[in-house]
Amino acid sequence: MRRARIHGVEYSLPRRVVTNDEIATAHPQWKMAQVARRTGVLQRHFAASNETALDLSHEACRLLLEATGTSPDRVEALIVCTQTPDFVMPPNACLLQDRLGLAKNVAAFDLTLACSGYIYGLFLAKALIESGALETVILVTADTYSRLISADDRGPYALFGDGAAATLLVAGETGLGEFVLGTDGSLGSAFSVPGGGARNPRSESTSHLAADRNGNLRSQEHIHMDGPGVLAFVQREVPGAVDCVLKKAGTSLSAVDLVLFHQASQVALDYLEEVLGIPPAKTFRNLERVGNTVSASLPMLLSDARRAGRLKDGDLVLLVGFGVGLSWGACLLEW
Repeated sequence: MRRARIHGVEYSLPRRVVTNDEIATAHPQWKMAQVARRTGVLQRHFAASNETALDLSHEACRLLLEATGTSPDRVEALIVCTQTPDFVMPPNACLLQDRLGLAKNVAAFDLTLACSGYIYGLFLAKALIESGALETVILVTADTYSRLISADDRGPYALFGDGAAATLLVAGETGLGEFVLGTDGSLGSAFSVPGGGARNPRSESTSHLAADRNGNLRSQEHIHMDGPGVLAFVQREVPGAVDCVLKKAGTSLSAVDLVLFHQASQVALDYLEEVLGIPPAKTFRNLERVGNTVSASLPMLLSDARRAGRLKDGDLVLLVGFGVGLSWGACLLEW
């Protein structure tokens, strides 16, 4: 049976590292030790003023092509998942096709998903490959959320980091298995940027900084995150999605070698691991070093787990993503 499989994963991070100590110096009232216990983040990478998600994507793809020995002319599709594109148009995927020197007959397009974006991207790549339409797909997940965060808004500023990952998928005999995807757009405002789009265009009003009840400053052009609301969503939807994908595959958590969750926050990860009864030997985190890297979170975890010896050939892996939309997804794969 023809299957889509992951042949390689590489990622790129900005050079600038922002530590909790640096944030604490700028905002001593934020009590960063207490914040770190909830977020699990000790440092994160922020893009330079002249550095974009496209730049990070280019570097991640360069590393991927080099590591896998893949010639650019072998790539048949380029999927880019980002919420921070360089321009309103053209899509980052088209610009990246040119930078990488891919053939002009390549299919290149963007997705505007976030924390569930890697799962959705894998689902699309699986469909393209297993239908027989294509043999080789690169999935890029990249975001520079630092562009959307107010430096005076404690929650997002302490949690998120920038980064890009590139995943090469090819046709094989083993690989991606069952998927479960979900969406609840009625909760979209729980994690949003209210201003700057077509519905509420940029203006003096959307750029005005206002304080919330905790003293955090943000404008309508910054991320607005209802932390408790998003956590409640995770608690309500994600365990069920895990149960569903395992049921579809006719297996159980006991048969899974490694469970990788989107690195949302320490509070969310602790809850999911406890409620699902996942032992530490079957999980892996990199949150404290890179923060919540949005759509790049899961592929970065795969890459780090492999380098740490926690992910081996033949392992059955469960991937789970959830966030902006609000949306979620889970899938099983054989590494």
